[in-house]
Amino acid sequence: MPIRHFVQDGAFGPDDLKVMGDAFCAALTKLGLQDLKDPMTEMIARRIIRAALAGERSVIKLTEIGAGGRE
Repeated sequence: MPIRHFVQDGAFGPDDLKVMGDAFCAALTKLGLQDLKDPMTEMIARRIIRAALAGERSVIKLTEIGAGGRE
C-alpha cells in the first residue's frame, strides 16, 4: 500500500509523493513492519504527511519522523 492511499488527491506533487513514499517504505522497514493492514502503518503515514504538510522534504528526516523520531 503506497502512502498515496492516505493522501488527498492534489495535496502533493509527484516529486513530493516520491520522497514521502520512500520515507514511508524506509520507516516500515526500520520498524520491521510487513503487514500493511497493521494500524501502525496508518500512524506512520499520518506522521510523514503531517511533516510534509509542514514543509519537510528530506527522506531521512521524514523516515525518522515516521518511525517515531522527532516531529
